[in-house]
Amino acid sequence: MKVINVLLGVPLGYLFYGCYLLVDNLGVAVLLFTVAVKVVLLPLSLLAQKNAITMVRLTPRLEDLKRRYEGNNAQLMEEQKKLYSQEHYSNWISILPMLIQIPIILGLINVIYNPLQHLLHFGADLNDSLVAAVSQFRGISVDELGSGAQLAVLETAHNTPDVLSGVLASTPDGSGILAQMQAVNLQFLGIDLASVPSFGSFSIIYPILSALSALALCLYQNKYYVLSVTQGNVSKWGTTIFLVAFSGYFAFVLPCGLGLYWTAGNLLSIAVVWVSNLILPPGKYIDYSLIDIKPVLTREQKVAQRARKRELHKRETADIKRFNSVSGKQLMFYSEGSGYYKYYERMISWLLANSDVVIHYVTNDPNDQVFAVAEANPKLKCYYVGPTAFISFMMKLDVDMVVMTTPCLEKYHIKRSLVRKDIEYVYTDHGMGSFHLALPEGAVDSFDTVFCYGPNHIEEVRQTEEVYDLPEKRLVRTGFGLLDNILERVADEEMPENDPKSVLIAPSWQAENLLDEGVDEVIDSLLDHGYKVIVRPHPEYVKRFSNRMDAIVNRFADAPADRLEFQLDFSSNSTVYTSDIVITDWSSIATEFSYATKKPSIFINTPLKVMNHNYQRIEAVPREILMRDEVGVSVDMDELARVGDIADELLADQANWNDTVTQVMTENIFNIGTSGEASGQYILAALADIRRSKR
Repeated sequence: MKVINVLLGVPLGYLFYGCYLLVDNLGVAVLLFTVAVKVVLLPLSLLAQKNAITMVRLTPRLEDLKRRYEGNNAQLMEEQKKLYSQEHYSNWISILPMLIQIPIILGLINVIYNPLQHLLHFGADLNDSLVAAVSQFRGISVDELGSGAQLAVLETAHNTPDVLSGVLASTPDGSGILAQMQAVNLQFLGIDLASVPSFGSFSIIYPILSALSALALCLYQNKYYVLSVTQGNVSKWGTTIFLVAFSGYFAFVLPCGLGLYWTAGNLLSIAVVWVSNLILPPGKYIDYSLIDIKPVLTREQKVAQRARKRELHKRETADIKRFNSVSGKQLMFYSEGSGYYKYYERMISWLLANSDVVIHYVTNDPNDQVFAVAEANPKLKCYYVGPTAFISFMMKLDVDMVVMTTPCLEKYHIKRSLVRKDIEYVYTDHGMGSFHLALPEGAVDSFDTVFCYGPNHIEEVRQTEEVYDLPEKRLVRTGFGLLDNILERVADEEMPENDPKSVLIAPSWQAENLLDEGVDEVIDSLLDHGYKVIVRPHPEYVKRFSNRMDAIVNRFADAPADRLEFQLDFSSNSTVYTSDIVITDWSSIATEFSYATKKPSIFINTPLKVMNHNYQRIEAVPREILMRDEVGVSVDMDELARVGDIADELLADQANWNDTVTQVMTENIFNIGTSGEASGQYILAALADIRRSKR
């Protein structure tokens, strides 16, 4: 306590003493002291406001970093640290006004408990003598009087002053000293500010007021404070409940003077938020259209949401029970969502038509399109298992073979079965890119078999096995089923002759994608050259960054509707293959477009999409890098104004591109047109081997 007294009590005591001299009332002095503290700390509050604005402004970039460095926490932390340093953001500054309250509270407690020192400025020797006289009168030791010893002296001076006569008689101006002590009034609105609140006493009003003032502050902050505005309801109300409970408890266990200070401080903090927003208005520095603010659900929506969860849980439980009731299961396909069925469609269709194998299809999506497909195929059994239950589901799995497009088996939440050690896990990718660049490090290491779409997959896997000293996997030359579907669809459809020529802009949703880094310049250049422009963002971009997408659409609100279209309905892919040119950054859609139509693509050189930051340990050059100058041309960011000219040049040389793209596709994709058969034949042969090994 002596350290706190010297470091905090003395300086704050003088500030409080100044307030007390002005008003000569302890309660009003507490209020005046609270105002003084808020004024002194206002520059710090403004600094915290600026820091909070920076945090909110950085939110989209931080989300991009999380996606870009998913699975690489060390690199993610390093990149976040760099970003914070570049933007001068500090985690500490935002909480500094709150942290500094701790020494203020400790100092104020010391001031209230030691009025002889801080309000009356008596010397230490006199204070000790007065305390000793009171302890002797009460028949207890000085230590037993505790931190309230000086308050006990004041109480004695008011009620039984004769107890102090011996000390005062030997002190110069003893009568004046007694008068000073008797002049100190610890009452405020009929309550002793030095007393601790208790039930059955009117002093309980201070914990109540403290809690209510905290509620008022939180409600105001939730609506107007820059950080709270962007938080979800769970976070907002979680913080609110905690602070209200803390404020009530804080004021209940400490003297009423502290409850008065805390109540006044909470109410004045509302004014501080208002002033901070006035001086540093967040809207001036933050583009809220780039920040995905979660919608507030109505009570009816919440009730419906909970009912839906109960319904899905019931369905999930029944499907897991149904799956486990089947003995001798041979083949299972796993899908994360409805959109993944297209990667399995060719092989599943071939197996259903050419074998008696029962296919068990497990999906995390209750609305997966596969359920409709299964209605006409009794050999296709489908099950819904949500992402959370799926973790334990996979660990208890009993089946001969699992085919999945989800990488990183054993690396994250999805593990190999603990029940069956001999399950054959097969990985089939959902793109025609590379494994070592487009997937996290070690993404296919725990699979037994890999379906390879082209020579690059074989080269990458074998080099990875050598570099990391891994056992050899079974590599099957399958081809890419989705490409076969696309080729058939394009061949069956009559491609229109577009007038004007049509350009599709279809970026990825990675960090620093084209929509966030220069799409306006690209659109303007194409419109100036007379093209019809169709902007088709990645579905994940629209889902996660709807505000950003709305901002882009609004910027081109005055563009002619017949010249510029924003395609936000993803139910059809027709515009992908009826366009004359596709422009993208690192999306695989350009490869699919060029292979299917034999038309060139334009690749914008935004920062490389890297999922494995050790990809250069593998000698093979990633296909997505090589492809950029094989089926089209790549354009640097400082050349975006020339995109219209580049499109003109490509269309003028369409005949040559037809032959070039055909050759590139033939050299880099296995079993074009028969990938389903190649995959299905391997699966049947492997299942037959497994059955023979069990005999």
